[in-house]
Amino acid sequence: MSATAAVHSLWTTAAAAAEPIAKIDAPKIEYGQLAPMLIVVGAAIVGITVEAFVPRKSRYYAQMFVSVVALAAAFAAVVALAANGYATTKAGIAAMGAIAVDGPALFLQGTILLTALVGLFTFAERRLDPEVHGNRVDSFAAQAAAVPGSESEKKAVRAGFTTTEVFPLLLFAVAGMLVFPAANDLLTLFVALEVLSLPLYLMCALARRKRLMSQEAAVKYFLLGAFASAFMLFGIALLYGYAGSMSYATIAQVVEGTVPEITPALAATTGNDALLLTGAALVVMGLLFKVGAVPFHMWTPDVYQGAPTPVTGFMAAATKVAAFGALLRILYVVLPGLRWDWRPVMWGVAIVTMLAGAIVAITQTDIKRLLAYSSIAHAGFILAGVIAATPSGISSVLFYLAAYSFVTIGAFAVVTLVRDAGGEATHLSKWAGLGRRSPLVAAVFAVFLLAFAGIPLTSGFSGKFAVFKAAAEGGAAPLVVIGVISSAIAAFFYIRVIVLMFFSEPRPEGPTVAVPSPLTTTAIAVGVAVTVVLGVAPQYFLELAGDAGVFVR
Repeated sequence: MSATAAVHSLWTTAAAAAEPIAKIDAPKIEYGQLAPMLIVVGAAIVGITVEAFVPRKSRYYAQMFVSVVALAAAFAAVVALAANGYATTKAGIAAMGAIAVDGPALFLQGTILLTALVGLFTFAERRLDPEVHGNRVDSFAAQAAAVPGSESEKKAVRAGFTTTEVFPLLLFAVAGMLVFPAANDLLTLFVALEVLSLPLYLMCALARRKRLMSQEAAVKYFLLGAFASAFMLFGIALLYGYAGSMSYATIAQVVEGTVPEITPALAATTGNDALLLTGAALVVMGLLFKVGAVPFHMWTPDVYQGAPTPVTGFMAAATKVAAFGALLRILYVVLPGLRWDWRPVMWGVAIVTMLAGAIVAITQTDIKRLLAYSSIAHAGFILAGVIAATPSGISSVLFYLAAYSFVTIGAFAVVTLVRDAGGEATHLSKWAGLGRRSPLVAAVFAVFLLAFAGIPLTSGFSGKFAVFKAAAEGGAAPLVVIGVISSAIAAFFYIRVIVLMFFSEPRPEGPTVAVPSPLTTTAIAVGVAVTVVLGVAPQYFLELAGDAGVFVR
């Protein structure tokens, strides 16, 4: 009998002795509960098809239509899910354990979609720059692939090309952001992180003016983002090694020691706390990079300054919402059993972030860099709510994120209006006397700065009050004291800009304020309206965040 025949007979004998193979079940997907994400992904794919098949002249309008309809429809789907009880009584896990459909997920998804819709209006603005060769232009490069200053770039500008690919890129980023805070296993979390990050890296490089600075910003963001992703992936591998599962609920059970059945393999790893602590630290590190917390903040000022301003506004608002949502879910759902380990570390991160953001912002001379350090300080304030480790901590963070995102988009939309011959005039000296030259624009920007500073009757005050109250109730009163001191330091540089605008002499060669189209006007108006409403009458929205503040296991 040949060796081959012997092996074959062994196989057939083994197959006969074995149990019949169980039928493989088809995956069960709850399409209705995943509708917001599926609508946005579908629209992004339609946007790519538009780029391929629609004539260049019509692409801008086609992309605008697809993007606005998709974001509005996805928001309607979120509202419908919440109205049907998926935020409260029917909250559960969908897509075979990959996605959580619960209050925090739906609240954050709604915030991201509204923020993206307002941000989209600033992307589509085409009236701020003077016409070039008879064509209206936006904030994005005529042809992204052309070398800055080359003959091919000049030809693209003369031909009136525009980079309409930013619309599907925005939709892909939003799709990743919708999945990120709702992810219920580590693999989904990582895939969502990459889906939201890669379009942002690309969009940062697409500025029409100062293209080299824009490309430098994109390279910095990409390299540092890749490092953060690698840390996170390594942390995911260690947590999987510790718990033998990617599922949030299973890891939480293993951490707390409530697993129904401990296998010999699990018994060998669960005693190894080094795997758990190192893995948790690396995953949290990747998320802190995304929220821009110190010491993982070094990318923020350069990227905010170099990216096209509409992209900066969208990224500053929506990415923070998604990343804080994911961080809350990791700390509250996966690692509540490690609370005594992660809280002291988060205390340190929050204190350093608040103080560093506020102090370094004082030295800035560029308005976009100043807003970047302001966003770092705000990450510290939000972390104070995260540290509370109570239900009111969750709801206060949700409210703060909603309030902060609209103020941020409005502020960056105003920055796009102040222009000189070189494009946007972002140096602070150019803003001197703006209140006399354009009182309305200066007044609107002052409202946003007062909200950032946390002055009463603005959404910033309501948000800060909520997170500090939650932190104090959660036993972090010293953190609140440091937060108030940081707020006072931060108020100095916000009010300094207001004084510069209203009480300085305008320079004769100073910038002009461009007259925007209804798109940017709408973005700014929505920002002001949300800032005032959440400041004057925040109760309904605080209750909404409170009702939405329960994670599903």
